[in-house]
Parts: sequence; structure tokens; C-alpha cells
Amino acid sequence: MNDISHILSTCRRIAVVGISSKPDRASNGVSRYMMRAGYEIVPVNPMETEVLGLTCYPDLASVPGDIDLVNIFRRTEDVPPVVEEAIARGAKAIWMQLGIVNEPAAERARAAGLAVVMDRCLMVEHMNQG
Repeated sequence: MNDISHILSTCRRIAVVGISSKPDRASNGVSRYMMRAGYEIVPVNPMETEVLGLTCYPDLASVPGDIDLVNIFRRTEDVPPVVEEAIARGAKAIWMQLGIVNEPAAERARAAGLAVVMDRCLMVEHMNQG
């Protein structure tokens, strides 16, 4: 499941960690695009209560139901705890957005059986698939 096209075709429910309610932020724009493309977006940010008209959860542990993909919009040093939460929740994949690279966290996720993408934009990769 390490192939980007496989992730995009099988991971339909995306938890977006670090999403912002500000429309000019990348996390908001990428999530809006993915919603229009037919994906279910689950906002995760302890500083928000609602984003894109959706309930925003403080952490992955609070999200009801299954999570396929965890899309991370956080600083590189903040990635490891998010990966641990994703593993605990049984996510299938971790996606670290453009500019985010954390090899130890990626190795931890892979060792737990999750697919990992780093330093790539989910929206751009989805656009390139079409």
C-alpha cells in the first residue's frame, strides 16, 4: 500500500490533523478540494470546533469511526505523537504534507504496517492522478 495511487483509491476517509478554519491556509484549501473530489474529511485540531462546516475533533482518539488516512499539517517535530495516535486508531496510511519530513516517525508507521508519504501535497498528487 505504499503506492500513492493505491492510497488515493482506497483511503476514502481522511483525518486532517492541524486543519485551519482560515480559508487561505493550505490545510483548508487541500481539504476543501479533497471534499469536492468525493473524500470524507474529518477535521482534527484542538483549537477549532468546526471547519468546512464539519465538527472538528481535538485529537485522533476523539474521532468516531474508522480512519483510512491521516493527513498531517503540523511541524516536523510534532509528527511523532500524531503517528502514534494514527497507529493506535488503526489508520491505513500517513501523509505528511509538502515540507514535512520525519524519517523516524515514518519508520515507526511503516513498522506498524501503515503506508507513508512524506513531503508531497495530497491535492497535487490527486490532480496528477487524473
